[in-house]
Amino acid sequence: MAQVPQRFFDALAVRTWCGLSLRALGRAREEIDAINVYPVADGDTGTNLYLTVESAVAAVEAVFAAHAVDAGEPDAGGGPSLADAVGAMAHGALIGARGNSGTILAQLLRGMAQVLTAGGEPAHTDGPGLRLALRHAAESARQAVAHPVEGTVLTVASAAAAAADAAEGGCAAVARAAYDGARAALAATPGQLPVLERAGVVDAGGHGLVTVLAALVETFTGRAPGPEPVAVPHARLAHDDEAAGECAAEGDESGPAFEVIYLLEAEDAAVARLRQRLDALGDSLVVVGGEGLWNVHVHVDDAGAAVEAGVEAGRPYRIRITHFGHGDAHTAGTGRPPRERTQRAVVAVVPGEGLAGLYTEAGATTVLARPGEPPASGELVQALRRAHAREVVLLPNDVELRHTAAAAAEQVRSEGIRVALIPTRSAVQGIAALAVHEPERRFDEDVVAMTSAAGATRHAEVAVAERQSWTTAGICQAGDVLGLVDGDVAVIGADVTEVAATVLDRMLAAGGELVTLVLGDEAPETVTAHLEARVREAYLAVDTVVYRGGRQGALLLIGVE
Repeated sequence: MAQVPQRFFDALAVRTWCGLSLRALGRAREEIDAINVYPVADGDTGTNLYLTVESAVAAVEAVFAAHAVDAGEPDAGGGPSLADAVGAMAHGALIGARGNSGTILAQLLRGMAQVLTAGGEPAHTDGPGLRLALRHAAESARQAVAHPVEGTVLTVASAAAAAADAAEGGCAAVARAAYDGARAALAATPGQLPVLERAGVVDAGGHGLVTVLAALVETFTGRAPGPEPVAVPHARLAHDDEAAGECAAEGDESGPAFEVIYLLEAEDAAVARLRQRLDALGDSLVVVGGEGLWNVHVHVDDAGAAVEAGVEAGRPYRIRITHFGHGDAHTAGTGRPPRERTQRAVVAVVPGEGLAGLYTEAGATTVLARPGEPPASGELVQALRRAHAREVVLLPNDVELRHTAAAAAEQVRSEGIRVALIPTRSAVQGIAALAVHEPERRFDEDVVAMTSAAGATRHAEVAVAERQSWTTAGICQAGDVLGLVDGDVAVIGADVTEVAATVLDRMLAAGGELVTLVLGDEAPETVTAHLEARVREAYLAVDTVVYRGGRQGALLLIGVE
């Protein structure tokens, strides 16, 4: 079915482009993964690009959803501006960027956004504006890479920008020129990188960028620009045994052992020093972002040193460390047996670093969900695979993630992994489930026990209202303290401790044996001591346990079993 074309590059065009890019990368993901041989033959470039764009799509959709809500209020404007949409796209890609190519794509989108948000908030841009955005995108991406290499996505991006510069006309003509230039550059990449020529493939990251530019053409013309790019004719795909063995052997001889990725809150000067230190530690260094938030990607032998460098520069979080020797192309054709799967594992979504540590100590594989940044289905799929088990119990710990978690579980089941989804609605229910987890039990029995423990745990949270709103407890104003019991607002007040005490009293009125308190970073230090004393004085035979959740969004999480 033909896409309705957009004449100008406005907020709706951004939304359309992101959606089309995600669908196109979904179709091309396996092919791109298969030809991934540089800089590491780990067969995940297509997946990483898909996850990066999926995060961008989620951010753009959130902006449109927010404006749809605002439209019902007095004096509200229309939909989001171009600046709103491209800003969300760039931010979403930045926080969700995966792998080398995903990180570079995030910088390409950020470079476009910097041009399109300059000079106020225009409603749209035309052909010349799009040309300028594509040029700045290519330049900023190249600057983000410590040692740019030709024959990669950087070459393809530069060719796209050069072709766009020579185009005349509106957005459709510029987009088509950029696509044609990128496709021609992609076909030439084997002649620029010997590893591509030996494997008989084009650059995987460049393939992904051409796919994204094809979606841009479709945004403005209503139709995809012909066949999608493919590997060099008669190419030997990188997942073939011979090619994978060659590429793996090459990586084993000279490549670092770990990929390290993290988000970093830091000042520009500290990031400049960080670049120098990480450049000395390894290779494939890409640092993207700005204005206090960065995404850092590097391949190193000493993963701890790479993380410590981030700690010295600022506050790293969402830290991901991947050992190239486990379960990737480096093990293919080298004579090393694949790592044996464990029988059973638990994967849990957690809202803060403190809880992530608690769950990890209990043996779970964790997915960190930052406030306002829920994990996408692809991120859950990767976590389920990373658990490397025949049987996996998935704890979403959020009612809003039930569909995302179900989709991820279904995808992994198709790969032969047995997955049980326990519909936990809060991290405190997940703690209760994890407490009764016994891997030695039969899978069904373990799942029943964990489900029962989670269901017997009532959950609540104390949070601060971000805006005026109607609730089940009345109208709240921005800054009010809200007490939510089982997902519904039950108390509105001004003092965190008083609201928390009222919520706890309501929960314990129905009985209970154990109270779990998870304290967020922004909550008063005295609140848990007050609640512990209240439980000791007013509720006999009820125990209390306190954990620190870190930056978990809510000031306090409460569970009653």
